[in-house]
Amino acid sequence: MSLIVAKFGGSSAADGLQIRKIKTIVESDPAKRFIVVSAPGKRFDADSKITDMLYLIKTQVDMSAPYDQVLQVVKERYLGLEADLGVNIGISAEFAEIEKMLNARPPKGAQNDKPARGDEKQSSLCSADYLASRGEYLSAKVIAAYLCYDFVDTAGLVLFNNKGKFLHEETNEALAKELAKHKNAVLPGFYGTMPDGSIKTFSRGGSDITGSIVARAAKADVYENWTDVSGFLMADPRIVENPKGIKTLSYKELRELSYMGASVLHENAIYPVRLAGIPINIRNTNAPDDSGTFITADDTARRGEIITGIAGNKDFTVIGIYKNMMSNETGFIKRILSILEDYNIPIEHIPSGIDTVSLVIADKYLEDKLGDLIDDFEKKLDADTIELFENMSLIATVGHGMASVPGVAAKLFSAITDAGVNIRMIDQGSSEMNIIVGVETKDFETAIRAIYKAFVG
Repeated sequence: MSLIVAKFGGSSAADGLQIRKIKTIVESDPAKRFIVVSAPGKRFDADSKITDMLYLIKTQVDMSAPYDQVLQVVKERYLGLEADLGVNIGISAEFAEIEKMLNARPPKGAQNDKPARGDEKQSSLCSADYLASRGEYLSAKVIAAYLCYDFVDTAGLVLFNNKGKFLHEETNEALAKELAKHKNAVLPGFYGTMPDGSIKTFSRGGSDITGSIVARAAKADVYENWTDVSGFLMADPRIVENPKGIKTLSYKELRELSYMGASVLHENAIYPVRLAGIPINIRNTNAPDDSGTFITADDTARRGEIITGIAGNKDFTVIGIYKNMMSNETGFIKRILSILEDYNIPIEHIPSGIDTVSLVIADKYLEDKLGDLIDDFEKKLDADTIELFENMSLIATVGHGMASVPGVAAKLFSAITDAGVNIRMIDQGSSEMNIIVGVETKDFETAIRAIYKAFVG
């Protein structure tokens, strides 16, 4: 008998109606033995996600501001789920424990190994990671009770080291041992524990990662990721009207599209299942009959199609450096990277020519560092010119078919040019699986529509 691990996102766990859909989906196939869930998401546009409210509470606590009203709103969401679904997991007792943690303070003099003055604020012992994790924790307890599945807490099973680095193999071993004890179970996503037992969360969207980790540990035949869309689309539907769906794509293509902004699946969720060779199936909780998108290791699954999808991100700055005879100068690129390292700035892309190099950097890493960074480049690189191109966007056209079809690049560039868009940067990996172009942000949507029209129609 096959085994399926199914992960349901925040939109799928938003209220009782959505959780009833989860039950219908799970009960339709006994192979769906292990379920991973997110915290409840928005029920309507003006609503708030549970995780956002929990982070807000932590901010209010740290500022010594009242947090009771927001905490009560969160509590009432879960009490409402209990009442609606006819289960009882002891929500009031759970929130009493949360409030106890919020009010816990270190002894005076314990903070930062310095004596505490009477006018200093005593911060809560309740960490942001612990508080945020309660969204998934309570969601999993409610859904486990409703499905009549076992509840398995990921605390103590999803493991991080002292530096907060996720431990792949140790986690796989611990989870596999625990899951072997259960026929069916619901697990919370998003978090695990540090060596001292304290809660550590993944980045936002980390429930996708947990689902992938559980799928690997359970040796699943398929990892289903249930969300509010029927798989991946070839382009953002907010930009391209009615874009075609993607039935199949490879892990590599998924990684490229996720990294460049296709937000259906957290990019780091790919590694555990890819390591185990487990296919991913993106499905829609609101349209369970749709087959969605299958992601596998097979690079030839879409043979005959040139491109798989188009994705992009805004808010980049390109720093263009020109120096005559750069190619003959040993260590020039190394000096650039060393300067960036001093400012703790990562590079998105670094296309280069014989005497030029362009640094593509996300604006969020520059903020108020840009002026000082340019000054350091001028002092330490002895470049002939340094140009700055702000308000830039990157667009990636991805597909394994691009490597075997002549004229793909020419077709792409012609489409963008014919749309009246100036291409400011071009970068193509050695795999020839993607072509990345940089355009001014004002031309971002026009360029995506032009590429889609050229290759899809």
